[in-house]
Amino acid sequence: MSLLTRPLRITDLSNLQKIWPKDWTLRFISLALAVLLWYFVGGDDTVDKNVLVPVEVINLPRDLVISNQFKREIEVTVSGPRSLVLKIEKGDITRQVDLAHAVPGTIVIKNENHMIPVPRGMQVLRTQPDSMIFSLDKLIQKQLVIKPVTIGEPASHHVLQNITMKPETISITGPQAVLSHLDFLSTQVIDITGLSEPRQIQVPLKLNSELIDLIGETSVTADLVIVEETVEKRISGLPIEMNSYAGMLQIKPATVTIIAMLPRSLALETKDLRTLFRAIVEDDNEEGRMTVRVVPRQDEDAIKIVKVEPRVVTFSEKNQKLSPALSKPD
Repeated sequence: MSLLTRPLRITDLSNLQKIWPKDWTLRFISLALAVLLWYFVGGDDTVDKNVLVPVEVINLPRDLVISNQFKREIEVTVSGPRSLVLKIEKGDITRQVDLAHAVPGTIVIKNENHMIPVPRGMQVLRTQPDSMIFSLDKLIQKQLVIKPVTIGEPASHHVLQNITMKPETISITGPQAVLSHLDFLSTQVIDITGLSEPRQIQVPLKLNSELIDLIGETSVTADLVIVEETVEKRISGLPIEMNSYAGMLQIKPATVTIIAMLPRSLALETKDLRTLFRAIVEDDNEEGRMTVRVVPRQDEDAIKIVKVEPRVVTFSEKNQKLSPALSKPD
């Protein structure tokens, strides 16, 4: 009967102890550690893989700017343990481009395998693209005026009197090639069709892709001054008001003729246009002469006095002939 089929005896255990080494525990632990070490180091299989490596520009002079679009990542084929390849995929390395000695113009930078800083134990097999092109330009600052662009017409008998932009100018810093030919910035089209009163709106600027890269999508505020259309009127026989001189002085002539610009609706609705104005005199301290001043009784912003005839009148004390200039009464 064999040892495997017959019952285990005490003598068998004694013989087994003679065969098994006394330091079996230490040998077993050493074997287990060797297996683990092989698994994590020697047992990590080698792979070839394409990974994307970010491009990092360093030491660019302050008075220069990269004016072209360049690739922000390059494709690198690497070979090495899988665990190290996974670290690279997480972005642990970059392709640095040192432009410390760059001057304005176009330069070509080669992407050679040894320029990719991979960890020890890895190898770079290929880079794509094999070179990068950088266009360098002087960095300048320019103050550009904002010009509004409008379309359409206001409501009937109304006009666009003025547009104020806020801000009126924008300062942009960028490549000389982009900014040197610009004298102003235009807004997107502002539609004023049918407007009959002032309005404030936000309007984006009209920018090309190069300017968007510099300042982004930018909007400004447009203050639109929409007013009613005015008409010119000649108004005769406007009496001069004497105020504190009433009953003391005699004015010649006693009335004036004026030319004024009035809102169309006001001119049509007012039967006697003289009621819209006051004519008063101001002492010029000149012998026997006073200046006439005409002011609107209302809507001073909407009414404009163009001309007063006569501008100067003579005065005398009542019941007397023309006399020297009088002092203003207390």
